[in-house]
Amino acid sequence: MKSSQTLNYIFIIFGIIVSMYAKVDDAEHTYLLILGICSLLFGVFKISQTIPSKKDQEDNLNSED
Repeated sequence: MKSSQTLNYIFIIFGIIVSMYAKVDDAEHTYLLILGICSLLFGVFKISQTIPSKKDQEDNLNSED
């Protein structure tokens, strides 16, 4: 569990760095920018999956009553 979270944060950091590097030159590196954005979004998506939804929390509270 801990290593997968670390890997997700690495995806996010990698995506940020690659996206920033792609915009440094006058000529845009479109494929690098796409790679960076996809990596960033993949990391954020995987981290957001670990957060429980509000509906699940409300269902658990209602079932305990």
